[in-house]
Amino acid sequence: MIETKDQVREVVRHKYAEIAKGRSGGHAESCCGSAQTDAADFSMIGDAYDGISGYVADADLGLGCGLPVEHAGLQPGQTVLDLGSGAGLDVFVARNEVGAEGHVIGVDMTAEMIARARDNAEKSGFTNVEFRLGEIEHLPIRSNSVDVVISNCVLNLVPDKAAAFAEIYRVLRPGGHFCISDVVTSRELPDWVRGIAEAYAGCVAGAIPKESYLQVIEDAGFRQIKLASERRIEVPAGLIANSLSRQQQQAAEQMDLHVMSVTVTARKPAE
Repeated sequence: MIETKDQVREVVRHKYAEIAKGRSGGHAESCCGSAQTDAADFSMIGDAYDGISGYVADADLGLGCGLPVEHAGLQPGQTVLDLGSGAGLDVFVARNEVGAEGHVIGVDMTAEMIARARDNAEKSGFTNVEFRLGEIEHLPIRSNSVDVVISNCVLNLVPDKAAAFAEIYRVLRPGGHFCISDVVTSRELPDWVRGIAEAYAGCVAGAIPKESYLQVIEDAGFRQIKLASERRIEVPAGLIANSLSRQQQQAAEQMDLHVMSVTVTARKPAE
């Protein structure tokens, strides 16, 4: 049973360290995956990155749930921060948008992911990207130094979302904005879902209702909050069966408890 925020972080850190040490190139387990039947083949992002400029195959671990760069409105010369940057996929896609004069920083709390991302950057010859080890609730980034923050299916894993969005607000320059793809739920999750370690590491138990998610963003001080995209995620029955009892599955069906992928944009007010 997961009881503390530190335990949550360690479960997630261990999960993604194992993914980072997995096979090179192609899709590893998705963020909603596990070692169980049906899980390894389940991806919330599928082939959405096919044909995307800046795509680096070795950085694609199949962990995302959206395309934040697509809606981020990046411009040449900007400084961009990617939260939970993994093996570097969205950093490299963003790098293609901001050009040689721009700079993209990836932050991840898993040392194995940072090492893999740095290796991918070196092999690709990229010089305007960097990767820093750190937690989203305590970003290793100067205040008011970033033009745009992006993130892909990561904030739902953070136990203190208010602290995470407060940090995003802190590092953004006045007038800067974020574009975040994430997982939210249709309603508050029951305790029996929140206590399942595998579900937490798989993006489900850490997700909060969409309305609550948007309220956290507003409470952090952001304005012009918009939903750029939204879609329901169909989780394979086999994966649900591996995580929940039959009684719990029936309860979830009766409540129409489901998860959604959303991409949200918002802006820090200009001073």
